[in-house]
Amino acid sequence: MAALQKIRSKGAILLLVVGLALFAFIAEEVVRALSSSRTESRQTVGQVYGESINIQEFNELVEEYTSVVKFSSGLENLTEEQTQSIRDQVWQTYVQSQIIKHEADELGLAVTDAEVQDIINNGQSPLLAQTPFSNPQTGAFDVQTLNQFLTNYKAMKDQPGQPAEAIEYYNQIYNYWKFIEKNIRQQQLAQKLQNLLSKSFVGNPVAVQQAFEARNNEKEILLVAVPYSSVKDEEVTVSESDLKAKYEALHDAFRLDEPTRDIKYIDVTITASKADRDQIDAEMAEVAELLNAEGADIASVVRKSGSTVAYSPVPVRRTALPRDIANQLDSIAAGTQKGPFLSASDNTQNVVRLIAKSTLPDSIQFQQIGISGVDEAAQKTADSILLALNAAPFDSIAKKYNQTGEKNWITSAQYEGAVLDEANQTLINALNQQAVGTTQQVKLPNAIIITRVNDRRNPVEKYNVAVVKRPYDFSNDTYNKTYNDFSQFVASNKTAEEIEANAMKSGYMVQQRKGMFANEHNVAGISATRDALRWIFNSDTKVGEISEIYACGNNDHLLVVILDGKNDGKFRTLDEVKDMVQSEVIRDKKADLIRQRMEGAANLAAAAKIQGALQIDTVKHVTFNSPVFVSSVGGREYGLSGAVAKAKQGEFVKGVKGMAAVYAFQVASEKKGDAKLDDAAKQSTRSQIANQQLSAASRFMQELYQRASVKDNRYIFY
Repeated sequence: MAALQKIRSKGAILLLVVGLALFAFIAEEVVRALSSSRTESRQTVGQVYGESINIQEFNELVEEYTSVVKFSSGLENLTEEQTQSIRDQVWQTYVQSQIIKHEADELGLAVTDAEVQDIINNGQSPLLAQTPFSNPQTGAFDVQTLNQFLTNYKAMKDQPGQPAEAIEYYNQIYNYWKFIEKNIRQQQLAQKLQNLLSKSFVGNPVAVQQAFEARNNEKEILLVAVPYSSVKDEEVTVSESDLKAKYEALHDAFRLDEPTRDIKYIDVTITASKADRDQIDAEMAEVAELLNAEGADIASVVRKSGSTVAYSPVPVRRTALPRDIANQLDSIAAGTQKGPFLSASDNTQNVVRLIAKSTLPDSIQFQQIGISGVDEAAQKTADSILLALNAAPFDSIAKKYNQTGEKNWITSAQYEGAVLDEANQTLINALNQQAVGTTQQVKLPNAIIITRVNDRRNPVEKYNVAVVKRPYDFSNDTYNKTYNDFSQFVASNKTAEEIEANAMKSGYMVQQRKGMFANEHNVAGISATRDALRWIFNSDTKVGEISEIYACGNNDHLLVVILDGKNDGKFRTLDEVKDMVQSEVIRDKKADLIRQRMEGAANLAAAAKIQGALQIDTVKHVTFNSPVFVSSVGGREYGLSGAVAKAKQGEFVKGVKGMAAVYAFQVASEKKGDAKLDDAAKQSTRSQIANQQLSAASRFMQELYQRASVKDNRYIFY
């Protein structure tokens, strides 16, 4: 009881303690939720209609498409540029499919499994032609071939113990097919949406009549053009109010789909110093002596020289060599060399030794049987195979050794530029020298190959040539000095204003880029600038802030960036498009000035005498349906077509503003076409109107894109 009373006496304190504990618990949950939200946000590649796709999901889509590209192209590896292109295509496809799905859901549109199967059964989609399921006789898609594959694939999956190579190959084909099937569904949904939209465009009788006349009624005009180039820029004055007014008039043309940034930057390219070049010149002179020495190990000399062109004793065509090297071959005799010489095109020092020149086939058809090992037993097997081939077909003997012995073609393009090991070099050289219809043994380091050549085609000149190509690379000392000098400059100029004021004095150039998008993948066209791109688009980076120094490019660039402006709005700012707006204002003012000069012209002859006018030109077959091509200015003028269509025969019209000039013209003659607006012509014209309207309406995707609130954060990850 005393204890209970004691607890009651401390009630207020206990309540406070419990309250604090409860607050701590709630706060902990809030922190955990916020932390989880931030983690999720950091993993978000992008959003469409507020729905996020995280990095794992996006990478799965990229991997899916990468597998398709590799399978369809036969490539084992992709370059960074190819991979980046795939990421771009995957993102664009993802965004478009999400937008179409969103609209289709609201309209109640869907694609059923039965519809997809019907498209496949009838071979209606162009995508089906890209599959390996084709009729061998017609080359067209064959659904029976597809069904046979799917049956075989299921049987293989149900039977354990299948060869790993077969499983991998079947999986590749199956995954490729599922990708095609998915895309057929997406394309069909997009087609439904487009068809629905197209049905809303109908050409009414008035529009049909006008369109028919616009296409069939022609006029011939006499034309005088006064180009804007005839007026000097100094003759017109552009004020800030002029720019603002034109910007507002063209406002919709400056719509933005993504945030942009304005930057100023200094890009320092690191190049070899004179000492570096002298060192390379000395080393190349030594290489030339080593290559020219009697009994020189050519492969070893080229390998140790640091050449960017590897040596292979397999002769290659001229086109397989760098162009500057190929251009030297005619001036070098076999067994001699040239160099060192400078190649200005790629800033390299070069030595070329032509070992031999010969005429060899560009393609060879051959069969082969391989025997593992080079010991006595392997040699006996090879000898017995050669003997057996005198009395039996090649493929039948090959099957006895679990090989196909099928006929294959090898072409120069398959091995030129590739890094060949000793075995491949030996085999290719042997095939190059082997006569048609003969059989021989080719001894490799770990095997013996029996080869038979069945055909040799397209004899071409080939070269066994050793090339030592050394770029004028900078040394570590040069890199360090360049970095230290630039680092000292940046450290001494702590504001953007100081950097701009002092850059030229220190030998640096401040460059500018307006309206930069995050999906450009690099900064100022320099590779390996992902860190700089992240900094530029980071929401915490403030305008006027200076970045760290980024080592980028092929480690041969130093980059520092100043964030000069942010635009997270829906339109480009006037400052971003000022040059374009100013050119439009200048054109308007020049047009006004030329029109004033035309005021006193009562006829075409008088218009031809005003300052800057070109000679009178005759333009035939002018219709409202297509823009007039004005040969004197070298361009098409849409506005002129409309003005001519309104004018009557003999009428003189002046002051018509075009894209390249101001025009005056007189209608010389008018001709109505012989075609009749019968039922067939009406239907054709209606279709044309609908197609034109649908083409204009195809911009609906851009409008939907803007409504979808698309956010692209790929720059954070790639």
